[in-house]
Amino acid sequence: MKLIIDAGNTTVKIAVFKGFRLLEKETLDENQLKIILEKKIKKYASISSVILSSVSKVEKKAFLEVLKDVEVVELTKDTKVPFHNLYTTPDTLGVDRIALVASAVSKFPQKNCLIIDAGSCVTYDFVNKNKEYRGGAIGVGLQIRYASLHNYTANLPLLSPKHVDSFVGNSTENAIHAGVSLGMEMEIKAVIEDFSHKYPELVVILTGGDAEFLSKRFKNGIFVLPNFLIEGLNHILDYNTNT
Repeated sequence: MKLIIDAGNTTVKIAVFKGFRLLEKETLDENQLKIILEKKIKKYASISSVILSSVSKVEKKAFLEVLKDVEVVELTKDTKVPFHNLYTTPDTLGVDRIALVASAVSKFPQKNCLIIDAGSCVTYDFVNKNKEYRGGAIGVGLQIRYASLHNYTANLPLLSPKHVDSFVGNSTENAIHAGVSLGMEMEIKAVIEDFSHKYPELVVILTGGDAEFLSKRFKNGIFVLPNFLIEGLNHILDYNTNT
């Protein structure tokens, strides 16, 4: 059995896999990590390997003692992955994006894949059918867009995401939703359209914390996979412990 630790920008996710089957997943704050890890190790005594992926400054010393009896793989630029990384600055490539690409080549072999991760940031990553990761783009995520309008202006309110159908808002709130929510939907659709013209049989994956909200505005043909990143980490862990 395998334990996955994904320390993101705002929360930490822990998942337990038996082979490639997800048994359970939990989202928690960093200060709960050591306690929850102790519980998981006790509950699943057959856990033999762990992978840690962190884009935050999670304090590893606080919980590595808990994992002293199992093999721990920390995902870095030097970790073996099942694709060719053609990024020209691998030192600055986020490990979350590495995990997403690994998930794509494992789930959709010999396919051109566009992975859209809608979280704190919205990232677009492209890997071709030859398992060559070409790079992508990084933008501002949905929640930060709403927060920025409130934090960097004097009078605009902080709103929760809401779908609107017109880019002509008839109130300040609707104008914000049009600019932020609808604007992001239009951005994503434009990126998909551009890639689809170049790669007609393109596989598009939408994941991340805001994937479910955004997916309601897209037609069929897009894979909405909320566990795509942790599944990619599981594939990388398997790739490093069984090859």
